[in-house]
Amino acid sequence: MNLEQSKEIGVQGLWKNNPALVQMLGLCPLLAVTGTVVNALGLGLVTLMVLVASNSIVSLIRHQVSDAVRLPAFVMIIASLVTCAELLMQAFTFELYQILGIFIPLIVTNCAILGRADGFARKNSLLPSAWDGFVMGLGFLLVLVVLGGLRELFGAGTLFARMDLLFGPAAAGWEIKPFGDNYQQVLFLILPPGAFIVMGFIIAGKNWVDDKLAMRAQRAKAMQPKVSKRVRVTGNLS
Repeated sequence: MNLEQSKEIGVQGLWKNNPALVQMLGLCPLLAVTGTVVNALGLGLVTLMVLVASNSIVSLIRHQVSDAVRLPAFVMIIASLVTCAELLMQAFTFELYQILGIFIPLIVTNCAILGRADGFARKNSLLPSAWDGFVMGLGFLLVLVVLGGLRELFGAGTLFARMDLLFGPAAAGWEIKPFGDNYQQVLFLILPPGAFIVMGFIIAGKNWVDDKLAMRAQRAKAMQPKVSKRVRVTGNLS
């Protein structure tokens, strides 16, 4: 994998083909558990790890799996990895695991993971596949954290609350209250329906940035001086 290919994969995963903002995949857990940053970060990290591991394994066995059993084999690989992630969460972050609940096992059905395994990893070698899984997972994670941060900030008036659920007792004092202790909660933003509104604003913001970048590129192209081409004529003219 050369530098140009790695840059293109990175841009696709983080921006142009972001699984949450562009492909609209994994919206069920994305909208349901992103009431706080810690919930979003926990789910996003698990999804990222499963994406990297599944892409890597699928890439390694891509020549040994026939098309007839391709999809069932990929689902079994993803299900095994999610089970390992569940066991790790039960061992080290049990309270956060209980909060996320059914949405951890539902990672198995996340179309972003199966889609990258079938659409990219089975066609490419190990390193590009692992890198694709990482940037796709990172793009999904960033959207989760931004959505969770906005909902927690304007819904509950806090930021980074209960981070000790993920990082241990040392993170108990990370909570920030930008609006003070008397902030009135906006319950609508904390509940799942509020996630649709906030997600809509995030997608609108990305589309606005894309439009601005496209207009800037068009202006830069229009300002480029036109170079006349010299045409060489050979032979006799009658």
